[in-house]
Amino acid sequence: MAETGVQRKYKDRLFCHLFSDRDNALSLFNAVSGTDYTDADGLKIVTLEDAVYLTMKNDLAVCIHSWLKLFEQQSSWNPNMPLRGFLYFAREFSGWLTQNRKDLYGTRLVKIPAPEYYVLYNGRREEADRQDLLLSDAFGHKVSGYEWTAHVININAGHTPDVMEKCRTLKEYSLFIDEVRREQDSGQALEDSVREAVNRCIRNGVLSEYLLKNKAEVSDMILTEYDEDLHTQTLLAEGREEGREEGRREMVVEFARQGVSEVTISAATKLSVEQVRKILEEESVTA
Repeated sequence: MAETGVQRKYKDRLFCHLFSDRDNALSLFNAVSGTDYTDADGLKIVTLEDAVYLTMKNDLAVCIHSWLKLFEQQSSWNPNMPLRGFLYFAREFSGWLTQNRKDLYGTRLVKIPAPEYYVLYNGRREEADRQDLLLSDAFGHKVSGYEWTAHVININAGHTPDVMEKCRTLKEYSLFIDEVRREQDSGQALEDSVREAVNRCIRNGVLSEYLLKNKAEVSDMILTEYDEDLHTQTLLAEGREEGREEGRREMVVEFARQGVSEVTISAATKLSVEQVRKILEEESVTA
């Protein structure tokens, strides 16, 4: 498998960097929850800072007024999101119990923050504005009384306007990512696409203050997200059909639909650029 250089921490990703700001985090919390809390100082960011996305990644976890909410931005569709959220919360609650010196073996009921898990999806697949994915769908046998839900919100430009209008930073993040993709779709290299998108968004007042302050770092953040998506999809495709021609064909098509260039697809699949182009022509897909 081609090396994609993905050994970066999740905190280097643009979404997390934006919403590590308490005011932005509170705005996001209110937007998805239908609340109107105003005191950002009352919000505690409890994200696992040592998490690496290749093992256990999350983007933002906040605790306020006895709520514990995890927000995870994803540009790759994954049906296992409920299980991932479930495992994350298990770790988070374990730390919470230790920090608050709660005894699970005592005679009193231990009260914990109420959990909610949100996946903010901005991949290229066409998905509904909102949908719920259930952990019980993964059970080998149907049982009652056990459930865990991933609330998936489509944050692509033009989707879920009720949430976007309540959280300006989320809306502008979505518009920025859309600009990057527009540049890529016109044939620009990723680095050039990011640079052009940054300049255009600054001119148009989209994340302008943030981009002016962090202009040098934004490109690396986007490349981190790009590397993560490429690596994840490579693992998925290889896991489905390792070493088989059909598997490589599926991988080529999936990468192309995600906007990956022919050269990068060639490196990831170990096929020549000519072979990649032939597959895409046969499948009527454009990289």
